[in-house]
Amino acid sequence: MIGRRESAGERIAGLVEQARGGDPVAFRALYDLARPLAFRVARGFADLDADDVEDVVQEAFVRGFKNLGRLQDPARFVPWLLTIARNRALTRLARRKAGVELRDELEQESEAYAEPTVEADDASREAELAVVRRIIEELPEGAEKETVRLFYLEGELSAREIAQRLGVGKSAITMRLERFRAKVKRRILAEVATLRGEESSG
Repeated sequence: MIGRRESAGERIAGLVEQARGGDPVAFRALYDLARPLAFRVARGFADLDADDVEDVVQEAFVRGFKNLGRLQDPARFVPWLLTIARNRALTRLARRKAGVELRDELEQESEAYAEPTVEADDASREAELAVVRRIIEELPEGAEKETVRLFYLEGELSAREIAQRLGVGKSAITMRLERFRAKVKRRILAEVATLRGEESSG
């Protein structure tokens, strides 16, 4: 009697079980199987560029493989992985929106990160920019300091260009900038407000 042919679900379940046991061949097979679909999910978000799409796919697999033990139905690995990819894409967009809003707010409040305008007083602007320079210089030496220096003080490089220069992924640059913004936002606004108050009273 001819044996029953293994279904796709059974094959995937078998690969998941092997991957849970640490089989690198099984991990590779699952990756090859689901990657095109995960890529399609990430690419479906119009606001993600090519670098973002690749980052989302890789993040989804890292998270998925790390949590294989939580997958209750191994046969449903692919839809489960695609859900993770979709959630990673949404998270990335939410973080980007928060970062953009924060940068806009900093630009509006302090003018420290904006390009000079004909109305801007050069002395005032230089004093405000000095606040930003001082805060950046006080950061401990390392990747975060180099990133924010390139982005804010040189001001001509995009996050992608900085990533290429430093030899890291764009997502790493984005995270460093977000961390810096959250850390110094209140301090920058407070110091610039004090500075402007002194100027107006002087």
